Amino acid sequence: VAGMIHRLNQPDYDRWASQIKHTGGCRQPIHLRGKVEHYDQATGHLLHRYSTTTEPNGILRVPCKTRRATRCPACAEIYRADTYQLVRAGLVGGKGVPETVSSHPCLFVTLTAPSFGAVHIRREKNGKVLPCHARRDAQTCPHGHVMSCTDRHSADDPRLGEPLCPDCYDYDGSVLFNAISPELWRRFTLALRRRFASLNGLTVNALREHVTIAFAKVAEYQRRGVVHFHAVIRLDGPDGPTSPPPSWAMADDLNLAVQHAAAVVTAEVKPLIRTFRWGTQLDVRRITMNGELTEQAVAAYIAKYATKAAECVGTLDRRIQPLDNLDALPIREHARRLIAACMRLGEDPGLADLRLIQWAHMLGFRGHFSTKSRRYSTTLGALRAAREEHMRTEDITTGRLPFFDEDTVLVIAHWQYAGQGLSIGEQVLAAAITGTRLPSAGGGGR
Repeated sequence: VAGMIHRLNQPDYDRWASQIKHTGGCRQPIHLRGKVEHYDQATGHLLHRYSTTTEPNGILRVPCKTRRATRCPACAEIYRADTYQLVRAGLVGGKGVPETVSSHPCLFVTLTAPSFGAVHIRREKNGKVLPCHARRDAQTCPHGHVMSCTDRHSADDPRLGEPLCPDCYDYDGSVLFNAISPELWRRFTLALRRRFASLNGLTVNALREHVTIAFAKVAEYQRRGVVHFHAVIRLDGPDGPTSPPPSWAMADDLNLAVQHAAAVVTAEVKPLIRTFRWGTQLDVRRITMNGELTEQAVAAYIAKYATKAAECVGTLDRRIQPLDNLDALPIREHARRLIAACMRLGEDPGLADLRLIQWAHMLGFRGHFSTKSRRYSTTLGALRAAREEHMRTEDITTGRLPFFDEDTVLVIAHWQYAGQGLSIGEQVLAAAITGTRLPSAGGGGR
């Protein structure tokens, strides 16, 4: 309350509120100190100067642009919306992609992780919640745990994803799978192209002259702490989405190629002589414009997970520091064991390339959450550039910025990082100004 009153009573509150509006309600805006000057290249005459010396606290606040909803819901929502537009454009056109792409064969594929031990799950059938692991002849593990659970878990039961016996659970395998999964995905895409070419009597090189296989995918954490991938996979002609695939390039063959590639590809962690493959629960469905699985539903589903990380497992949304006391961290015991496995395995020199210690907070996964092939659709960079150009044009039209011919103007800028974040009181005011939701806890400036 004191922080709110202090900010409200500042003479430059209106300008501060204007900055907050321009950040879109960012919870942890970047603080910049500096200036920018515009000069006429022909005469050297100063046309315009902006300096942060007249701004509140002498700084300019700009959005953090994080994708993680746990850190900044406002910026994550922009990232989610951009991802939605990117995925949807590859399904129905727009953003530089022709509408004819909607006629190209397209599948929605989910690749899962293998089992690393029995965990508490929630299952439903015909709207009825089933027992977790009901076993009449349940065995007792070497650690004295009966490998059975007859509870009907609620959707928010904290036990979901927890092992029935933590001592039997393969924590090493879980974090190693996360670490190797980007390579497993890469090998899957290669095997997919080889198999599709083989099904149509072609070599991979010959296939490129007729068909391009494009994709967009996102990684999702399961409650047990392992990632699985959701992907849109589409058949195009040799020139990408602007050209239709040949008539013989069918969704049925693409489905067969997906099934084969998911079953055969492996990735090995050689120092430990451990081989990993995809789980047996493979889901492949056809995307249609007016059927059960529409382009809008797929784009929304993928975009939702683009802003999430491992928070559903109960871990941290920051790196584990060398001085952190792992036993004292406010995390679930299951997540603690996964992190401990990362820290222990990361000390093995033979596993240095997996960077398990640096990515312990992500339970070993170090890949990009959302990726796409080059020709799938537009890019996030193009979407951001278009938004920035729109905002710049609006500022010029309303007189907030002067109009300059960019070809004849020299721009000299000097910026320094001056901190990040808002105080608790400022966060409350920012939420009121922009209509965003309040943070659940903490998150002050630094």
